[in-house]
Amino acid sequence: MMMKKLKTNLLLRILTVFSVFMLLTSCSDDDSNGVGGTPTVESVSLAQNDSLVDKGYADNMYIIRGKGFLGLQKVYFNDTDTYFNPSFVTDDVILVTIDRNTPYDNAPDEMKLVTTHGTGTYTFVVAPPAPILTSFNPVNAADGEQITIYGSFFLDPVVTVGGVPAEVVSSTLTKIVAILPPGSNHKYVSVTTISGKSEWKTAVGTAIYDDVWYSPWTMEPWNNQEYVVNQEKAYQGTTFIKKAIPGWDNIQGNWAWDDQISQYTGIHFSARSDDAGKLVLVFNGNGWGDAAKSFVTTSEWKEYRYTWAELGGMPAALQNITFQEFTGATHNYYFDNFGYTVD
Repeated sequence: MMMKKLKTNLLLRILTVFSVFMLLTSCSDDDSNGVGGTPTVESVSLAQNDSLVDKGYADNMYIIRGKGFLGLQKVYFNDTDTYFNPSFVTDDVILVTIDRNTPYDNAPDEMKLVTTHGTGTYTFVVAPPAPILTSFNPVNAADGEQITIYGSFFLDPVVTVGGVPAEVVSSTLTKIVAILPPGSNHKYVSVTTISGKSEWKTAVGTAIYDDVWYSPWTMEPWNNQEYVVNQEKAYQGTTFIKKAIPGWDNIQGNWAWDDQISQYTGIHFSARSDDAGKLVLVFNGNGWGDAAKSFVTTSEWKEYRYTWAELGGMPAALQNITFQEFTGATHNYYFDNFGYTVD
């Protein structure tokens, strides 16, 4: 449901920007003033709502207004060559998205437009991109214990858990060490900077596997799985599970009994494969060969969430999570971030 909402919002945003551009293009066609001269910038606005701005953020689209833009060859923000679509350029309007890799520290704060008729500059500040929180661990840390947060663009970060400030012990642009505040259990970790906010959608205290298995859960060695330590390639934390699963074979979690699950709404896990794959979720021993419980995997990590209702109703306990290969051929499969959901 959330993914559908995000896709709808993105589509509406794109349609809005396109409509604005078409209106601007129509207006510019009636005014040929400035054609052929050195480019001059009069204003910059955020394309999303066409509001005037004096600084911009990476990954956001902006409307540049002025004159002399025909014959545009290059757009630079802080000396960074920035891609633009020539279809979104008229003599007095440019639509361009600031590149994620644009420097913002010790930078000239300058936008430069190069056309066939000359070069124009405009003072414009590029702020750091909004933070990207990619994971944290240990997920099952208790109040007062440290967690390590991974991501990017952590410039002077403020960490909150469920809206409550956490003490930042240390931070770099890609890693934060923070202490969980009181009441963190089942709350979400967020990082806020001057440029925005990012939240990780695995709640504190909900992990079944997060770099390690939490009792009573394990994965028996006879599965012949491998634990890969690589924070850059992991979905959560630093370590994920790999197994080459032959066609119709499986990877099995151990059998245990956890009946303290009434506070949860279901389970989640993340999976991917080297190439197109397909797996069946076997939950509490149910689902072997059931196409209705199958899901496809690609080379990109994807999180899968199942409510208790989707798994047949609120179970008496979580007993087992297993996956059956369902393409009939051998594939390398990867798994990470097993846990409970709370919403």
